[in-house]
Amino acid sequence: MGLSYLRELTEYPTGRRRMRILTMAVLASLIVSYEGQIAPAVPLLLDDLDLSLVTYGTISAVGLVAGALAGMLGGRLTDTVGRVRLLVPLLLVTALMCYGMTLVGTAAELLVARAALAVVDGMAVAATAGLVRDFSPRMGRAQAFAFWTWGPVGANFLAAAVAGMTLQLFDNSWRSQFVIMGTISLVVSLVIAANIADLAPQLRARIQQTEQHALTAAQQAGPVRMRVLFQHRVVWAHVVGISVWLVLYLTLSLFGQTMLVQTFGLSAAAASGVMSCFWIVNLATVVLVGRMSDRLQVRKPFAVGGTLLAALLTGVLVVLMGGGGIALWQLVGIGALLGAGMGAAYAPWMANFSENTEDIDPRLQGSAWGVFSFLTRIVAMLVVLALPRVVATSGWSAWLVVALLCLLVFLPMTVLFRGPWRRAAPVGGPAAEREVQS
Repeated sequence: MGLSYLRELTEYPTGRRRMRILTMAVLASLIVSYEGQIAPAVPLLLDDLDLSLVTYGTISAVGLVAGALAGMLGGRLTDTVGRVRLLVPLLLVTALMCYGMTLVGTAAELLVARAALAVVDGMAVAATAGLVRDFSPRMGRAQAFAFWTWGPVGANFLAAAVAGMTLQLFDNSWRSQFVIMGTISLVVSLVIAANIADLAPQLRARIQQTEQHALTAAQQAGPVRMRVLFQHRVVWAHVVGISVWLVLYLTLSLFGQTMLVQTFGLSAAAASGVMSCFWIVNLATVVLVGRMSDRLQVRKPFAVGGTLLAALLTGVLVVLMGGGGIALWQLVGIGALLGAGMGAAYAPWMANFSENTEDIDPRLQGSAWGVFSFLTRIVAMLVVLALPRVVATSGWSAWLVVALLCLLVFLPMTVLFRGPWRRAAPVGGPAAEREVQS
């Protein structure tokens, strides 16, 4: 489609214009995540292709590795080539790849198709996160990243809802879901291409405190080098911390219903109900706590408090798995509180990571989020490979103990994060207060 979609801004947008572009970035996050959703079609696909769960797990692991490596590359390219220049073609390519999934007929073809889609999606994710940073000044960054997380989480709901409404209409054909997915993705990608814009390199190199004020003009000498990030211990603290924190999140995302069915004897529908409560509360909490974090301009206390609550609830689940029966409403309550804890920690952490890496070099935001994309997929691969083996030998409670220990490892890492532990006193009186709220 040429490069007609490229609109490079030489002045930082404000008001509705900035919000429109930021909305497109969040919508792109949803579409990128939706295009990778396959869970609703897996049972039908396994039967049709005569695949075992082990074989499918291996295919998934290969795709996750490919996506992880692509995320690192994509993050670097978004810094050098540009966010939108990379993102829009990737969105369109992945939409076409969804149509290509309908041609899959063997395990080998599924492996190639999923690995190719993972590569394109992995590169696109880093671009969406970089755009959210570019168009969200620090005074509103936690809330902006809270909405960004609606992409991965909302994709689960979208894929499940579409499958629930349409599978029977198409004689339970798993291929129908990829036709629908490709069509939705293609239409939304064109809408995004028509409304999104990119910042000029000199603007991306600025640290925006509010819409109206650039805090630092980033006049670093020399070329932009990704290795600069890893010369700072704060980056390593974030990398190690989020890697272990993600173990529980990915466990619940990938195996939540299965765990509840096998440990508490719930039906599949009841287990999905419990997990729905988890995700709904999680979605609400990331936005509410993100807004609180922005108003107070503190990140670390929310990340620590949310993680402590999540660790407590995980410990409760471990104890309950070794005891007697439990009422469904109790599981719903525990699931909701667990979702609240993880939501409260996640958005402030993302804002903190963005700001800490931005302080090192604002020109490396895409690279930093490429590292995050890489870590997410590597941890997911490890969970997919390790969890079934641990559960088979020691049970679900043993795996939750592993996840609990991982949450506890995250906590001391926060000491190395940069940023205040409490709200700083306002400087400049009411006028400064009004600027913060902008």
